[in-house]
Amino acid sequence: MDLQPSVIVPPVLYLSVREHPEGGSFPEVRALRDGRTALLAYTALDRLADGCGENQPWALLHTSHLGEVKAQQPFDVVAFDQKMPSHLVKNGRLA
Repeated sequence: MDLQPSVIVPPVLYLSVREHPEGGSFPEVRALRDGRTALLAYTALDRLADGCGENQPWALLHTSHLGEVKAQQPFDVVAFDQKMPSHLVKNGRLA
């Protein structure tokens, strides 16, 4: 019997967002070394603060709406609970 570990996807995610200068915000998508793009998503608010800084703007998203986010802000993969390198964090948020 071939057993694969199940992936548990939470019902909601905390998305790191970038504020638009003219108002509003959009999900943070970062380039990966292999050329793909990744949506920064966190399974808990404390993990977002640990990964991006305590002042990082965020939005709560029901996982079922990921397709809508991808249609507006394209990405290749979802990067869960990533600790961003310290040189990318300034004043407690992503630079």
